[in-house]
Amino acid sequence: MNSETSDSITSMNGPSGSTSLNGVGNEGTVRRVAQKAHEAVDKLEQTLGSSSEKVMSWQHEYGDMAREHVRANPLAVVAGAFAIGWLLAKITR
Repeated sequence: MNSETSDSITSMNGPSGSTSLNGVGNEGTVRRVAQKAHEAVDKLEQTLGSSSEKVMSWQHEYGDMAREHVRANPLAVVAGAFAIGWLLAKITR
């Protein structure tokens, strides 16, 4: 190794010639990574919150439609449930 290479390595690693894992640069990197992770978690929370609101509204909407259909046609719903149950029983045997 020539003296020019040795000087550039020493200037990059500090006067002792070794890298420090507890340096100020690493603390800044950890803080940036932690901030990015926090932002990602916040964004995920917002996305899941809005998605769960959509699912809940769909559940109410389709639940109400199903109740109305059952009240209007109770015999057809019971017959359909029986047919689906019978078909599933035949398939799973």
